Amino acid sequence: MFFVFLALAIPVAVSLGIVSVLPGMMDDSFTASATFVIRSMVGGIDSFPLLAVPMFVLAGILMAHGKISTKLFDVFSYFLGRRTAGVPAAVIITCLFYGAISGSGPATVAAVGSMTIPLLIELGYEKDFSTAVVAVAGGLGVIIPPSIPFIMYGLASGESVSQLFIAGIVPGIMIALLLIGYAYVYCKRHGEDRVKIDYKINELHQKGFWRVFADSFWAILSPVIILGAIYSGVASPTEAAVISVFYSLVVSLFIYKTIRVGELWQFLGEAMRTYAPILFVLTASMAFSRVLTLMQVPQLVSAWILGNFTNMIVLLLVLNVFLLLVGMVMDTTPAILILTPILLPIITAIGMNPVHFGVMMVVNLAIGFVTPPIGVNLFVASSLTKMPMVAIVRKAWGMVLLFLIALMLITFVPQISLMLL
Repeated sequence: MFFVFLALAIPVAVSLGIVSVLPGMMDDSFTASATFVIRSMVGGIDSFPLLAVPMFVLAGILMAHGKISTKLFDVFSYFLGRRTAGVPAAVIITCLFYGAISGSGPATVAAVGSMTIPLLIELGYEKDFSTAVVAVAGGLGVIIPPSIPFIMYGLASGESVSQLFIAGIVPGIMIALLLIGYAYVYCKRHGEDRVKIDYKINELHQKGFWRVFADSFWAILSPVIILGAIYSGVASPTEAAVISVFYSLVVSLFIYKTIRVGELWQFLGEAMRTYAPILFVLTASMAFSRVLTLMQVPQLVSAWILGNFTNMIVLLLVLNVFLLLVGMVMDTTPAILILTPILLPIITAIGMNPVHFGVMMVVNLAIGFVTPPIGVNLFVASSLTKMPMVAIVRKAWGMVLLFLIALMLITFVPQISLMLL
């Protein structure tokens, strides 16, 4: 019934709410009555770790309007701009750093893309290539910590959010390096307009290193403060999220002076409009997962999969294909909240580390950001450039293939995710 409702274009939160109530309506003796479902919704979001999500959303919005992504891009362009594919590489590294601030893939694409795509086009790069680079690199926003999907997975699985954040560092850097390698090969093959690029980079160099660095210092410091607070034990992920809000506010208002006090109400409203739909999906997902547990669906699915796929390699490949397909048609938050309680017993049964599985799951769903038909990053990038999604996908496939190679490495080499734990 859930998939029927989705096919009828009924919103995900409403679909989840309806199917959560159905078993109790059809069987009076079933524990999950309508009252139980409503209590599960309210109880599910009464969570301290969950408070990190709206805080990171707000911090990302403040930093986007505060032009912090512009400051990051300038310093990376200063060092890389004169090299082959240096400017696209600077875009990818900016996405990596901005992801370490916002924790969101679409937010990374919007903030970095709105500034860098017009610049890439101005410097002679093809419009579809420029758009595809930002759309795919934006997926790093959910892998590199802090990551909103990791918070959701921690909420659904009971795993430590801090450990999940640490586990995402090496995979995120590895994927960024693969994307930079792709940009290098692409630019070698198709060439670059070095006259335009050198002219632009020379403008930066004329400012001098110390001026560029001083201008970008507070932007570079932001992920250091946020992640440093978490990993040093000074703050929990939720407390670090609140720190990120105040830090972005102070830097944008008083240091860079890129936003005004009168605009804050507008930014709060934007954050509410972004987070409210997530919250509705979250509440309904909590109720849905508890109803599934009462119906013993996780145990039934686990028994069926383990009974039909005895080889661990085949089993992991099947799970990856399944998650990739889910990522193509469902947003990250409901996918994690719905599937984690179902798949976790399978992972436990085969002896896989739940933190390792969390990284594997999030990377799968990050690929879903740039694959049709949903492809949220594609929609955001398309809205920035008015490029048809088909044209962006055509240029993005090479980078998506590298993402898939990274996924296989992460799946079958657990040390990539777990080496820092």
